[in-house]
Amino acid sequence: MYQRNILLSDLDMDKKGYIEEIDCESGIKRRLLDLGLVKGTVIFPVLISPSGDPKAFLVRGSTIAIRKEDTKRIKIRLEN
Repeated sequence: MYQRNILLSDLDMDKKGYIEEIDCESGIKRRLLDLGLVKGTVIFPVLISPSGDPKAFLVRGSTIAIRKEDTKRIKIRLEN
């Protein structure tokens, strides 16, 4: 199976990804980890706000909004 890594900010609406690495400030990183964004977790974009920021993602059965500046610091893995 082919795998490639991209940033969460580049994940298309019809694709799912798997968390690989979070490289945010420690406070934001702790909050994201507490929300379940740990390595290997499936993440799926479900909504883009009218202004384009933030985006909402489905993670472990919950919908969470993440700012664009933070999605650019989260690496995910795609499987094709």
